[in-house]
Amino acid sequence: MTPARDRRNRLFGAAASLAALFPLLVAATPVRAVDDLPPEIRASLERLSADRLWEDAARLAADDLCGRGTGDPGGDAAADFLAGKMAEAGLLPAGEGGTYFQPVPMHGGRPLPDGRLEIHLPDTTLSLAVGGDFLLYTTGAATIVPEPAPLVFAGYGIVAPEYDYNDYQNVQAEGAIVVMLSGEPPSNDPDYFAGEAPTLHSHPEWKQRTAIARGARGTILIPVAREGGGEPWADRRRDFSFEHVTLLQDVPRGLDVLLRPENAPLLFRHAWYSWEEIREMDRASAIRSFPLHVEASFRSDFRERDFVARNVIGRIEGRDPLLKDSHVLLSAHYDHLGVGPPLDGDSIYNGMVDNALGCAALLEIARVLGESERPPLRSVVFLLVTGEEKGLLGSRHYCAHPAVPLSSTIAAINVDGLAITDTFDDVVGIGAGLSTLGAHLRRAADRLGLAVSPIPPFFLAGEAFTRSDQLAFALAGVPSILVMEGTRYRNLGPERGTARFLTWGFTRYHTPFDDADQPIHRPAMLLHCGIVLALAGELANTYTPPQWLPGSEYVTARLRTLAERR
Repeated sequence: MTPARDRRNRLFGAAASLAALFPLLVAATPVRAVDDLPPEIRASLERLSADRLWEDAARLAADDLCGRGTGDPGGDAAADFLAGKMAEAGLLPAGEGGTYFQPVPMHGGRPLPDGRLEIHLPDTTLSLAVGGDFLLYTTGAATIVPEPAPLVFAGYGIVAPEYDYNDYQNVQAEGAIVVMLSGEPPSNDPDYFAGEAPTLHSHPEWKQRTAIARGARGTILIPVAREGGGEPWADRRRDFSFEHVTLLQDVPRGLDVLLRPENAPLLFRHAWYSWEEIREMDRASAIRSFPLHVEASFRSDFRERDFVARNVIGRIEGRDPLLKDSHVLLSAHYDHLGVGPPLDGDSIYNGMVDNALGCAALLEIARVLGESERPPLRSVVFLLVTGEEKGLLGSRHYCAHPAVPLSSTIAAINVDGLAITDTFDDVVGIGAGLSTLGAHLRRAADRLGLAVSPIPPFFLAGEAFTRSDQLAFALAGVPSILVMEGTRYRNLGPERGTARFLTWGFTRYHTPFDDADQPIHRPAMLLHCGIVLALAGELANTYTPPQWLPGSEYVTARLRTLAERR
């Protein structure tokens, strides 16, 4: 669902006080059952099969595919399986050379155990070891800092003109390594860094790119435990144990380090302020930036490779002579983490919910739409992408090399997992408030007798949209959405259902235990598949394409793709 290096403490990190949230969770719009579905969509919904959906998902999550790692044999086998299922469903090939495949050139790297980050103090030099003392966001020759470079502390490492905020105003980052805290300025004001909800500025990669844009040699990010404690270092180390993968055409990145919090005081030993004073500044929302009077260098060897992974793309042509040249895009990522550090003797990270179920949903929707005697007005593109877990790589590559023009793609619906807890009476649209897709979702939900609820507060509503492939399509200008089940669970109720959902996140997400042997409520997954189909049908049959709402940060990208007819 999200890159393995930035996981459960972000996705489920605000769940410490569930009891206080339940009144908010049940205050949803009353369910209304309106049976005005187009006949062809109603017929397609009736043909959805839980058995077929389960069979395809279980195949993708099987041990012999070894977790569908990006660029690994298991991932390649998964792509072949998906292309075969598209052919069975009668989808038109939309890849290169009349195939279902879009090649995605990539580069992978892993640091060897000899990696050392050396901290050069005025009176001594300290050598920190990769793994135990720090972890690497980036790999390769571009990360090497052979001669000591100065360290500067830049607060949270954020430049946000929309909030009149700049951590770099009083420090010189060019040629330096920037030290920064995780997160962003604490706020209770929804108009200032979105209040308690994180914004894009809190993302490590956003901070790293900001530093690079100011000429920095690299970054050192210090994870700060605020509310509810921090993620154990052992868990972070496991997350970072997987191969670092980039698109081959990406510009090589410099040194980007995640420092073990216990080592943070070393960097401030000779600074104007101690680490304890920095922590107090953070708590008081009074952070400052300043030079650290310390230098650092980095050396390491890496095991590297170049390889080609594949997106899998099929298409159903619309029936309307004019509208068939416009498209609704359905996406899901088929990659997962592959083989990694064992937990309880199991080292295969199968990714059943994340995201074999999402891929199976697209296959099932493709099957029933392909069997329909009356296709929708617009064409529908089914995109199964690789490399989501490595940073939305497959979707980013697709947006740079689209199979159909982005300007003719009216909307993107991303599927990243299906409901497994219980059937439900409401849905949540991640991104529904950014565009008129929210209105389309409400119409589709109404037709199924479901309500549409706000994103639950515990799900870090402000950043939920940025955590999967819908972000890549939005950055390319395409109105995008991810649909999840809400919290009005029919049998368990909001409290028990939400607790079970969160327990799954803490105990199975991005672990070997997300496999086909876990408890999965099949009627719930089929209902979730149905709402995605209903929304796809709503969009493919609409005469009014969705639009970004005024003020959305993605409006300019949409105008550019339309102007360039890209």
